[in-house]
Amino acid sequence: MKSTDKQTTASEHNLEAMRHFSETYAKRTGTYFCVDPSVTAVVIEGLAKNKDDLGSPLCPCRHYEDKEAEVKAAFWNCPCVPMRERKDCHCMLFLTPDNDFAGDKQEITLEEVLVVRETMH
Repeated sequence: MKSTDKQTTASEHNLEAMRHFSETYAKRTGTYFCVDPSVTAVVIEGLAKNKDDLGSPLCPCRHYEDKEAEVKAAFWNCPCVPMRERKDCHCMLFLTPDNDFAGDKQEITLEEVLVVRETMH
């Protein structure tokens, strides 16, 4: 692969880093992952992919005209400002217990994330 080519999936290093961050942040903020673990896995994959490509875990659930400018602005870098200020996660990665889609888990294994990745490609 040429250095200018982008990978289609996140590196395992950043995938594990984002998985670990997500678990730690959920526990610290009293939030929970979505009842559907594939949602959690897809968001973690997207964060890790953006970390690979852009150097920061830019929210993968939004459209950006200029991703590099958004990374520099830092507003949508995970955890984004709405999450930090109001526990409002557009991606449904961090859900408050009263959210209808919140599960009871604050952990997901790397294997679970990888299984979902395989079904996506």
